[in-house]
Amino acid sequence: MNTAQLLINGELRDAQGGQTFKRINPVTGEVATVAAAAQPADVAAAIEAAEQAFKSWSALGPTERRQRLLRAADLMVERSADFIRIARQETGSTDAWYGFNAQLAANILREAAGMTTQVQGAVIPSDVPGNLSLSMRVPCGVVLSIAPWNAPMILSTRAIAMPIAYGNTVILKASEISPATHVLVGEVLNEAGIGPGVVNILTHAPEDAPAVVEQLIAHRAVKRVNFTGSTQVGRIIATVAAQHLKPTVLELGGKAPAIICADADLEQAVAGVAFGAFFNQGQICMSTERVLVDARIADEFMARLVAKTRDIAVGQPEDPQTTFAYLESEQAAERLRALVEDAVQQGAELPLPLRIEGAQMYPLIVDGIRPEMRLYAEESFGPLLTVMRFNHIDEAIERANDTQYGLSASVYSQNISQALILAGQIESGICHINGPTVHDEAQAPFGGLKDSGYGRFGSRAAINEFTEERWVTLQSTPRQFPL
Repeated sequence: MNTAQLLINGELRDAQGGQTFKRINPVTGEVATVAAAAQPADVAAAIEAAEQAFKSWSALGPTERRQRLLRAADLMVERSADFIRIARQETGSTDAWYGFNAQLAANILREAAGMTTQVQGAVIPSDVPGNLSLSMRVPCGVVLSIAPWNAPMILSTRAIAMPIAYGNTVILKASEISPATHVLVGEVLNEAGIGPGVVNILTHAPEDAPAVVEQLIAHRAVKRVNFTGSTQVGRIIATVAAQHLKPTVLELGGKAPAIICADADLEQAVAGVAFGAFFNQGQICMSTERVLVDARIADEFMARLVAKTRDIAVGQPEDPQTTFAYLESEQAAERLRALVEDAVQQGAELPLPLRIEGAQMYPLIVDGIRPEMRLYAEESFGPLLTVMRFNHIDEAIERANDTQYGLSASVYSQNISQALILAGQIESGICHINGPTVHDEAQAPFGGLKDSGYGRFGSRAAINEFTEERWVTLQSTPRQFPL
């Protein structure tokens, strides 16, 4: 069993009154973590620590910030075994997934380290003689970061790294599902010497989430909010932030389509679709949920996809041979069961049987999906892949865009000119040609359209999100005024 304390001003501490909550291991049903349940006084302490640390951190030279971030990246890799063990117990996925998390989180920190010297301004032409007019980018202040459980190291590190690289301080509201994993991210940064109060981690009981978020957003010291999670919760965050005029970055749900053209390399298409749909049990915002395949190749594509899916190694998370393990809870599995049963009752077919055992659901393909089925529109966030056939490419684009979401997409075609045109017509913030919908790199601008959110994480794109643009002028010669 793990324990998770609050990280405030560089120190691990219990919540006021010793309040705690429990996270249950979805594989064993036992307690995975006993975590501190932050109280209003703890939230206030975290804000005060971040506000005080901002004074020194924002004044620190970019090279020193870079060196501390690079040390944190190395420590992230060194402690990957700890991350794997704790995250597996809290969320039930495979060791390979969490090992990948640690590696990408380290790359995010390295990319952030490289960005400390890339915040630049501009000279603005002025009509006033002797006037030097400047556009300057400066740190905002305290940033509230809210990260989910499904990619616990990647998404919590992403929520922290770029804001602090640009001179801000951060309060991370950890997920109730992965509290110990998120606190360990803070411990790594702390151990790397990032500085007391620069990164603060708050864990809280599930029922306290609304009050904790409201208190954080409402405080005058919090200048920016970034949130990764469901569209439903994202709307709430955006509403509260708007009431307090706090700019936000929202990376929300997805219903990613993959268009398989008649000239696609089927071996690559099947491999990319299976990876995109079933990696981390489909619990990724970019997961491939909808396949739109040209009717002329649909039968062959389906035969290959079914064979590929049948061969996926389902098993226990700690087994090195396992590539597909558990969902985050039995409740998640039962929600997916209801979506599948609704589709089957309305005529959908299952090339493979529906198989759910507690929190473990085997990868599933749902063929013949139609708009009247819940699964057509609802984000499944699980190992469910739906298939539709099209006779003309315009129909494929129409179906790909027939969703409230717009995060990631894929196009498989050996006609690159056509593929680029299709990518431009799909309403998504991300589109990969001849590659899976699940693809993330630290240096890329990451974010969606429509109900998948707004704003961008990642490298240079994040400068606009986590710095303030100021106009500063310097009058170097005497100036005449009309009064």
